[in-house]
Order: sequence, then structure tokens, then C-alpha cells
Amino acid sequence: MTLLKLQNVAASYGASKALFDVNLSLSEGEVLALLGRNGMGKSTTVKTICRMMSATGTLTFDNQDLHRLACHKVARLGIGLVPEGRRCFANLTVTENLIAAARPGPWDLARVITLFSQLGARKAQRANTLSGGEQQMLAIGRALMTNPRLLILDEATEGLAPIIRQEIWAVISKLKADTGMAIIVIDKSLAELKQVCDRAAIIERGKTVWQGAMVDLTPNISERLIGV
Repeated sequence: MTLLKLQNVAASYGASKALFDVNLSLSEGEVLALLGRNGMGKSTTVKTICRMMSATGTLTFDNQDLHRLACHKVARLGIGLVPEGRRCFANLTVTENLIAAARPGPWDLARVITLFSQLGARKAQRANTLSGGEQQMLAIGRALMTNPRLLILDEATEGLAPIIRQEIWAVISKLKADTGMAIIVIDKSLAELKQVCDRAAIIERGKTVWQGAMVDLTPNISERLIGV
């Protein structure tokens, strides 16, 4: 079943057009890599999905028109975002950050702490005292506390130490294996993406220029379209 669908999506920042023709779809339980060079429209696509900016074209989630919904209602519909830059609530504790986003469902404080054991030892610490890796874990945990059907991770491993990056990738693999949650991953590490993603979509200059199974993303395609 198609969970998310974008067709002929266009969006602008004022007079500056950022998206011209974005097309992608995502099924229940599928993991999609959203790829492209810097500045090509990946994060803008995420903002349109989460209704942080206006757009035109078809934009549906579970057959519901997202254009009709405010961003907080999109979150309640079942879309959880781990934003680029983490954006934890700096002056709130780990526990407060997590429960602030909580919605009914299988993901609760205990389950998130089990997934990220390091957060368990930091429950009373304010977010701005955590390491970068711990803040990223907190951002992912906070999104999971909304009990989403679709989890979007925007550059979730950027700027982290290699050992922490591997821990984040292991968590993504576990979520895929254990939950059946649909996931969109924006990242630059093709080797890890190929381990966890089913399909990929590549955006170039605000347009979807390639879609296909991850196994069909050849070195020639990646070199030509994303410069890797």
C-alpha cells in the first residue's frame, strides 16, 4: 500500500523557486534513500512533506491531502521528523524532551531508553549538556515518541564520530527489522544506505531525476547525479 505520494510537487522561498517537479512514493514498511548534492532540494522536500512550507502538486499521506493540514496535524497523522541539526529543546532535560513529544502507542519512555541506553544515564541532564551524538540519539528518540508511521531522518549521522554513526545506522536497521515503520533517510554515506534502504530517489535542481531499487543505483548513476 502506498503510504506517501508526491507528484509534480513545486515549492518556493518567496520569489525563489526551490522545487520544480518532485515525484516520489513510499509504501508501508519501506525504507527510501533521498539523495542529491547539497542545495538540490532534499531538505525542502522534507519541509513540504511536514507542511513547514507551502507547495503545489499532489501531496498525500495515507490517501489524505496534506495541503489541507497544518504542520502539527501532519505530525499527529503519523509523520515523525528528525531534523537536520538535531534541534533538541536546549533547556529541557532528556526526559522532558522525550515526553514533550509523546503520543499514545508502543514507543514510550522506557522503550526509547532501551533503544538508546546512553540516554538512560542522562535522563536528568539538560539537552545542551549532552554530546553531539547523545543529542542525535535524543532527537531520534523524540521523533519515535510521537509513534510515527513514517520516520524522516535528515542528515542524522552528519558531523558525528564514526562509532556514533555506526550506532545510528544500527538503530535504523533495527527499526526496519523490528517495527515495519516506513523511513526516509537523507545521508551522504552510500555504503550504509545500501545496507538499509530498499529504494532511492535522486533530486537534482529541484527535480526528481532518478528513482529505483537501491541495487540498481550503479556507480555510474551515483557519480553522474550525486557526485559520489
